[in-house]
Amino acid sequence: MSLSRMAIVASKELTDAFRDKRAIYTVLFSTLFGPILIAFMFRQIAGQEKAAQEIQIPVVGRENAPILMNWLQQQSGIEIVNGPADPEQAVTDRKVDVVIIVEKDFGEKFSESRPAPVKVVSDSTRSNIRAKVRRVNGLLNRFSAEIGNLRLIARGVSPAVASTLKVEQVEVSSAKQRAAMLFNFIPMFLILAAFSTGMQIATDSTAGERERQSLEPLLLNPVPRWELVAGKWMAATAAAFLGLAGTLAFTAFVMSKLSLEDLGVRFRMDTPQLLMLLAAVGPMAFVAPAVQVYLSCFAKSFKEAQSYMGFLIMAVTIPGVISSLYPISNKPWMQPIPILGQYAMGTEILSGKVPSPLMFGIAGVSALALAGVFLYLASRLFSSEKIIFGR
Repeated sequence: MSLSRMAIVASKELTDAFRDKRAIYTVLFSTLFGPILIAFMFRQIAGQEKAAQEIQIPVVGRENAPILMNWLQQQSGIEIVNGPADPEQAVTDRKVDVVIIVEKDFGEKFSESRPAPVKVVSDSTRSNIRAKVRRVNGLLNRFSAEIGNLRLIARGVSPAVASTLKVEQVEVSSAKQRAAMLFNFIPMFLILAAFSTGMQIATDSTAGERERQSLEPLLLNPVPRWELVAGKWMAATAAAFLGLAGTLAFTAFVMSKLSLEDLGVRFRMDTPQLLMLLAAVGPMAFVAPAVQVYLSCFAKSFKEAQSYMGFLIMAVTIPGVISSLYPISNKPWMQPIPILGQYAMGTEILSGKVPSPLMFGIAGVSALALAGVFLYLASRLFSSEKIIFGR
């Protein structure tokens, strides 16, 4: 075993890769994609919540419900304006976000203490106005509850009589745990960064060299094939780890600049948490290049290898998709499973918990073992004539 020879191969591959602007752009894009998407998404959500605090409510038939209109105008940030002639069409055409329609018999039924008809016209497919619609519905429900209580009091009946249950919510999770549920996609972005930043070097140093016919001169050198494979893997691993660490650092920077208080969330990523995330997800920087080098050995061209990588990236996103439907918790059986174990540990760290050293060890060892298996298989392929003549 010669670490110096492997280091020479790794240095050669890194030098070749970073002479290619595509490799540099791939690393930069893969590193910045996740944090920029996080910033954009949460800025949009925070902007929608903030916009819902200062809204104009178009009302059709406002003269039919002066008491309701006066009450709404007394609420903070609410302005009542005349509604359009055709409310449903106006909402469909997105000229207005939400319209309240007060029926003509509102006053009669309201004075008789009967349910007074009010319609709220909105478009539930428009996610950017859900905060506004939610606030309008909340205000109307509040008005209805207040008037209902006043009517009971006027009749000498306690409003408590109308409440058959007194439900008290007991929340056992911490604020950080609840906030972590919003950010459980961060581990997925980190794992994706490990797979995407090292992908260019892993594919170009194998399938790319095979296509350019520069692999044969390299294999003629009196160097064991597995050392050549290990050198290429080391180069891709360096890029993958750099991309993963860069994504984590930039994500922490972006999170510190976001106004999460507008969403009612308090969340900060401190240094110990960042180091634990790096330790939990870091082994993916070893696994991803090993898998990519192995798969690229089957490709006859760089383009074909890239198509294989597309399917690999899809497989990596599966835990993130599953977590949106079924929350992934950290279970002992998950630790030895690469990607799933890292994802579960990352989610636990974001919620403020500290996994045991044994969990870090199991997840890391299993990931390195898997990387070793794929490197062994790749070195077997490099020892075959098909790697040269199988075009």
